Amino acid sequence: MMSAPHPTLRRAATKVPEITVLFWVAKVLTTGMGETTSDFFVRLIDPVIAVGIGFVVLVIALAVQFTVRRYIPGVYWFAVVMVSVFGTMAADVLHIVIGIPYVISTAFFLIVLATILVLWYASEKTLSIHSIRTPRREAFYWATVLATFALGTAVGDLTAVTFTLGYFASGVLFAVVIVIPIVAFRWFRLNAVVAFWFAYIVTRPLGASFADWMGVSRARGGLDWGTGPVSLVLFAIIIVLVAVMATSGRGATRALAPFGILEERNSTADG
Repeated sequence: MMSAPHPTLRRAATKVPEITVLFWVAKVLTTGMGETTSDFFVRLIDPVIAVGIGFVVLVIALAVQFTVRRYIPGVYWFAVVMVSVFGTMAADVLHIVIGIPYVISTAFFLIVLATILVLWYASEKTLSIHSIRTPRREAFYWATVLATFALGTAVGDLTAVTFTLGYFASGVLFAVVIVIPIVAFRWFRLNAVVAFWFAYIVTRPLGASFADWMGVSRARGGLDWGTGPVSLVLFAIIIVLVAVMATSGRGATRALAPFGILEERNSTADG
């Protein structure tokens, strides 16, 4: 009987990074950058044109990501950044341009996300990100990522604007919420894949809320640093993190190590 491939070899075939400290830091920063970058360009030029440009660049970024045969930090995180920017634009357009309330858009994107996850599991029998080794699984993965960004944007605006918590209070709220899957996994045996996607979704409103707080005017409860400057600073930090990931390989300290360990075990079973 043929033995299962070594986990390291299986990981090398995947198109996504390991779950490390740098992964979560970069993820939160991309959510913040996507929020402020979207706001900057939507207000700088016509929103329809901005969304169109964002969509074109997103398609290019994903096309490159699908073309490469392994995880390449620069390629992968550029795609994540563009998903963040376009996902923010998609959620904002529903409210600002079409006038759909955040409650409705939140419910809509929640249904979209749930539908994608159900179809993904029905097709592949796994939602583990460490099983992303085929074009179809990768397509499901990026569809899920896009839906989480759009949902997170709507949820963040829902708490900050509709529920009038403001951006800083919303950021604190989501900082508390993101602890839930960590505690539930570590002490209450929450499934690792469920815990991962729970935390992944929450990173969106977490990063976006604090980025909005830094960028918006004082009249809106922010620090008034400007969405443009905040976007540039976040972009610079992201570039540094990606460079570190590219040069250090997978040597970064794991964050929530049990997530990664169990994900690897799950991926071995996924085949």
